[in-house]
Amino acid sequence: MNPIGIMQGRLCPSIDGRIQFFPPNWRDEFPRAKEAGLYCVEWIYDAETSSVNPIATGGGINEIRKLSERHGVHVLSVCADYFMRERLVDSDGEVHSSNLERLKWLLERAGLLGARYTVLPFVDSSSLKSTKELQGLVKGMQMAIPAAERYDVEIHLETDLKSSVLREVLNKLSHPLVRMNYDIGNSASLGYDPSEELTGVGALLGSVHVKDRVLGGSTVPLGSGSADFKTCFRLIRENDFQGPFILQAAREAGLTETELAIKNRKFVMQFLM
Repeated sequence: MNPIGIMQGRLCPSIDGRIQFFPPNWRDEFPRAKEAGLYCVEWIYDAETSSVNPIATGGGINEIRKLSERHGVHVLSVCADYFMRERLVDSDGEVHSSNLERLKWLLERAGLLGARYTVLPFVDSSSLKSTKELQGLVKGMQMAIPAAERYDVEIHLETDLKSSVLREVLNKLSHPLVRMNYDIGNSASLGYDPSEELTGVGALLGSVHVKDRVLGGSTVPLGSGSADFKTCFRLIRENDFQGPFILQAAREAGLTETELAIKNRKFVMQFLM
């Protein structure tokens, strides 16, 4: 059975009503993840808290690894939300050199942490809208691949592109360390057909975020939105996906973060039995 993990911050109370953030009390999430029966936590590296993120220092990485070992909760991935604000590719398709260097640095830090992959988001404020931007994405990834190879960390592209366009990008790159992240809720919100997106995707599928959203709308509790989980999980498994399913679900009133994580883990498990 695939392991089930959770996005960092989902095991701590919300800050200013936000769903996703790097939590200041990040240490507390390791025992909570263990209590919830989760295998891993996806680490967040964002621009707002980059100066205090422990992944940036040797001492911080050592502490993360010790907590991981103590509680049996792994850190297999890093979500690079930093590039939601600090765009890697601008509207003219130019690759920002300083942000490219930050990506290479983050791949190194992820490797030191023992993470297998980094999720690189190109959605919302960093969404790719033009041919020039897509060309910039390919160029940027080609420049980042040597660092991915050096530190043995995959880059998983999280985009809102149509499946045919994303597959074209990945086929142009044609590298085993550059793959796609599939966000179940985001695709449902965009009205994409999971059969079109996931049939025959094979080794291009690198990681999965488990979320639910209403068509054209926001994140909602799992099972209450537009996502066709039964079809998504069936097709994902048909692609022989071996990675973790990362919970990135909406919060629910009346449940603690740990109680909700247990509920959502059980929700996913019903599709894996």
